[in-house]
Amino acid sequence: MLIGKPRDIKSSEITPRSAYLNRRDMLVGGAAFGAAGLVGGDAFAATKLDFKKSAFTVDDKITSMRDVTTYNNYYEFGLDKSDPAAYAHTLTTSPWSVKVDGLVGKPATYQLEDLIKTSALEERVYRFRCVEAWSMVIPWVGIPLADVLKRIEPQGSAKFVAFETLVRPSEMPGQRGVFQSLPWPYVEGLRLDEAMHPLTLLAVGLYGETLPNQNGAPIRLVVPWKYGFKSIKSIVRISLTETQPRTTWNIAGPREYGFYSNVNPAVDHPRWSQATERRIGEGGVFNKRRDTLPFNGYADQVASLYSGMDLKANY
Repeated sequence: MLIGKPRDIKSSEITPRSAYLNRRDMLVGGAAFGAAGLVGGDAFAATKLDFKKSAFTVDDKITSMRDVTTYNNYYEFGLDKSDPAAYAHTLTTSPWSVKVDGLVGKPATYQLEDLIKTSALEERVYRFRCVEAWSMVIPWVGIPLADVLKRIEPQGSAKFVAFETLVRPSEMPGQRGVFQSLPWPYVEGLRLDEAMHPLTLLAVGLYGETLPNQNGAPIRLVVPWKYGFKSIKSIVRISLTETQPRTTWNIAGPREYGFYSNVNPAVDHPRWSQATERRIGEGGVFNKRRDTLPFNGYADQVASLYSGMDLKANY
């Protein structure tokens, strides 16, 4: 099923390539990406990625690469939105491996280049909605998670997919000493049918280039109908389970963050409303807010996954 209408995106809706390839335009307060921020596993050693255009796209104006790469939540590197861009260059992302275990027919520790088939890379323009009521529109490059799951052969008893991120305090200042803000490792999970949905993406790049460190290099999850914290970064483990896995934000604040975390304007966060959102890059902090769309605008594609469920109880 297509997201929106497949089409050629108007040039006026895309940040000029000369602008988003200009590294100086992507710095904040002198914080540079560094080589590690542009290079993932050996298969992704080149900055520019080869990919095919996907029919999975939205009509919204794309957020500038400067905003996408300098306004981030990545608590392993700090609590401020600018911290990941400032500090994530310290992360070593090559070589990189992902452990696959649990209820699968082919458990193993896979090198990134073996897990991700580069010939299958595609670009998808997705809305990305954060629980703090801000949003972006991002051109991700990756492969459907379903492609990976099919290759590792889920067993019949598998009902959930659990994910785990890297723990490396020597390179991730938010994981050490007084700077720790969450229990580590960061963990997330999806129901198996959610994980197998064609919208669910394993991303290794954005804007046609290798994923920067601050955006979750070298491999991250993107689930566009859920709040951004579900899209776990820097993945080192994928496990298939029969029982619902624990998730970091649900552990830290169960009243505020549920397992499903579908974008739902009818369910407020205990400390603020989710009925509207601010699109980053549209007029600064005082720009006009827009109505939040159920399932972040992907209801036609994913609402059937939750047929009969009370989405206020299953938030």
